[in-house]
Amino acid sequence: MTNKFMNNGEDKVFANKIEKISDFEFNQNVASVFDDMVSRSIPNYHEIHKIIIDLTRRFYKSGKVFDLGCSTGTTMLLMADHFRQNDRPLPEFIGVDTSKPMLEKASQKLNAHGLQNNVELKEESITETKIEDAGMVIMNYTLQFLPMEERLEVIKNIYNGLNENGCFILAEKIICQDEQIDNLLIDLYYDFKRRNGYSEMEISQKREALENVLKPLTPQQQMKMLNDAGFEKSEMIFRWYNFSCYLCIK
Repeated sequence: MTNKFMNNGEDKVFANKIEKISDFEFNQNVASVFDDMVSRSIPNYHEIHKIIIDLTRRFYKSGKVFDLGCSTGTTMLLMADHFRQNDRPLPEFIGVDTSKPMLEKASQKLNAHGLQNNVELKEESITETKIEDAGMVIMNYTLQFLPMEERLEVIKNIYNGLNENGCFILAEKIICQDEQIDNLLIDLYYDFKRRNGYSEMEISQKREALENVLKPLTPQQQMKMLNDAGFEKSEMIFRWYNFSCYLCIK
């Protein structure tokens, strides 16, 4: 299932044999099929967006909305659509990503839906982004790509920049403390990818490409990091095997 803000290019990035697999990058090839890639690769990707909209309705009062790792802009488009449908003023959206091709795709989509004056796109690392006057901060499957030593400071920056009673929504891939259970969940996840039409070669090659760049934490490690950053109110609110979503309230 997709939504009206997602492009239809089919993900074939790893469909052919690659002799030497490089580390995964959010380059032009990925950006052109990213919406299809995440729909078929991230379990309950659209459900996470529904959760974000539900939380927007209940938590957002005022201030900027930051989407850190905004990719092709789908989350901001869905949030803007919610505000429009409910006759609420559009907030100022700040979309941040290091990938120029992703931001170009986001700009095209945002402009097509009349949001060019409501969204500021920044090509920079989220380690450099200044968070201020934030009513909500969203980070979907982005923190996992940062070096471990940078993650706590990023979350502290988010906490410090949030308005009182503002919320931070974090979606991440996770690992389990027990190796046997972790291996089982990985196998079940690959079953999910097979059901969505990925071949054994595509699964294997993408796994190798991500091996050095995507470093997940256990839920226990993630919760400790959120607490250490200042979030006394934080909870995992969704989990599917080795994917999760956390809600943090300032």
